[in-house]
Amino acid sequence: MITAQNLTKKYGNKTVVNDISFVVEDGKITGFLGPNGAGKSTTMRAMLGLDNAQGSTLFDGKPLSSYPQPSQVVGILLDAKSFHPKRTARNHLKVLAQASGIPISRVDEVLTLVGLQDVANQKPGKFSLGMAQRLGIATAILGQPKHLILDEPANGLDPEGIHWLRDFLHQYVTTGNSVLISSHLLSEMQLMAHNLVIIGKGSLIASQSMESFIQSANTGAVFVRTTDLNALSAALTQQNITWVAERNGLKISGVTSDQVSAFLFQLGMPVLELAAENVSLEDAFLKMTSGAQEYRAVTPTDTTPGGQA
Repeated sequence: MITAQNLTKKYGNKTVVNDISFVVEDGKITGFLGPNGAGKSTTMRAMLGLDNAQGSTLFDGKPLSSYPQPSQVVGILLDAKSFHPKRTARNHLKVLAQASGIPISRVDEVLTLVGLQDVANQKPGKFSLGMAQRLGIATAILGQPKHLILDEPANGLDPEGIHWLRDFLHQYVTTGNSVLISSHLLSEMQLMAHNLVIIGKGSLIASQSMESFIQSANTGAVFVRTTDLNALSAALTQQNITWVAERNGLKISGVTSDQVSAFLFQLGMPVLELAAENVSLEDAFLKMTSGAQEYRAVTPTDTTPGGQA
């Protein structure tokens, strides 16, 4: 596994990463989330020794510097455009393979894996962002590393590319490998990640499983529709059960759908609609990071010039 311990990074008097510790488990994809400016990229760079930071990161119990071939321990994608723009995609990977003692045959393997085999002899300087991301992923997996650290790899990918990335990473961890991946695509992250590490303003907010994180934001509410909402609301109030009117039904708090169904049965009321509230990763993320936004846009409540109606 990857173990980050007490990572701290300062620029002058500003602390951008503040004593962060977490684990990236083998066999799992760990999503690394945070608002803009939270310190995610700086943390990743600190983990890899690319920034002069305090703390340590161990890869399977040892610092990365102790391995003779680091690229075969951890694959890295921090910048989609980190290639020579006038060297072909194939030659870019060949140079890296030769420098790391990787068989040249591996170059065409990874180009095929990421779907760039038809543009292997083109210069990536004119690649779209999505194609550049694919080349960056090819670079990361070139040495068949046990671990991957990927910063926004889905940025610029089309829907097919995002689907491919998700399937590839799921397959990648089935053999005991691990992935740390950052992304602002929260709906995709909910499908992809097993665990989450969330930071805000440089500090750790959460480090837990996807399921437990989402559950922590679940209010336990149930939406219900029936034929006599007035009678139902009166009965709920009598039982000291909290409810609010919502759309053409009631949103009832602190209960399960089974309990609401049984309550309606006792009252002799038919169930027209019954649904437990489903909290998404986006809902949970916004709730947990509401006080950790470095940059917050203001939504005007009145767009009339001068603020007058």
